[in-house]
Amino acid sequence: MDVYSKQNKKLNSVEIIPFKKEKDIQDLVEQNSMTLFGVDFVSSEFTIGEFRIDTLCFDHDNNSFVIIEYKKGSSYSVIDQGYSYLSKMLNNKDSFILEYCKKKNVSVDVEVDWSESRIIFVSPSFNSYQKNSVNFQDIPFELWEIKQFSNGSVVLNQHISRSNQSIKKVTKGKESVIQKVNKEVRVLNEEDTLNNKKVSENIRELYYSLKERISEWEDFNTNPKSNYISFKRNKKVFVFLNFRKNYMRVHILSYLKTKWDGTREKVSPSNKFVLDDPKKMFKTWENDYKVLYSYDLKDDKNLDYFILMLKQKFDNFG
Repeated sequence: MDVYSKQNKKLNSVEIIPFKKEKDIQDLVEQNSMTLFGVDFVSSEFTIGEFRIDTLCFDHDNNSFVIIEYKKGSSYSVIDQGYSYLSKMLNNKDSFILEYCKKKNVSVDVEVDWSESRIIFVSPSFNSYQKNSVNFQDIPFELWEIKQFSNGSVVLNQHISRSNQSIKKVTKGKESVIQKVNKEVRVLNEEDTLNNKKVSENIRELYYSLKERISEWEDFNTNPKSNYISFKRNKKVFVFLNFRKNYMRVHILSYLKTKWDGTREKVSPSNKFVLDDPKKMFKTWENDYKVLYSYDLKDDKNLDYFILMLKQKFDNFG
């Protein structure tokens, strides 16, 4: 990849600066975990038994723990290390919760969805064997290559699996660590969500029609969960689709009243989003923690106007 900086229409070459140590990558990520991966930094060098986790984070969108591991070399197995760490987490849930509570100074009554647990591997490069080893549609690992440049820029690039094969088929019948972890950790797709909620054929078609209309928006991606699907711009959710059999309950966040980190500490809405909705399509809904706009989408009669409402929130993240 050739990179240039532009000054007065002149291009100057920007050189890659290698990271000297894994710790350099770790420090950079831990200080910017929310910006880079949308997760809240919890702990560095967290030791549990014989394992030492480089970085422990928490994903407040999914109420789940995220382990981040850093590598400079290529002489290690992503699969073996990843599943070993996830197995250790699932067998020591109390220790992870206590670490979170201690570092965040919150009560032990913290909600965790263990099925959303995942591991992020960060390295300047991954070899073809490592990339191929995670080429499954439902593997709970992410591979991110990181590079820094002479002009101060940092680039992250995720390796995305295009495979339709499930790792469960590969390990079928084997009482292995992989099989045990897969019983509890799930990587869902959109069909899983729709089937789980027993969505009618009409709403299923409406969902895919909606997605097709906005899928070309810049940095658009989907995030399926067991009960809902969120649409994101890069790492930020701009709409939640909560499925019922015959409609989608759509939520657009206006602002938070309290922090996401479990403290429930009240905050001032510094980035309050106000929806411009002249037709009054959306209703305002709130509880002790947040204020949002809500609408039950049942058909495509006002789909053009509805999409314009979504676009406002999407553009708000631009």
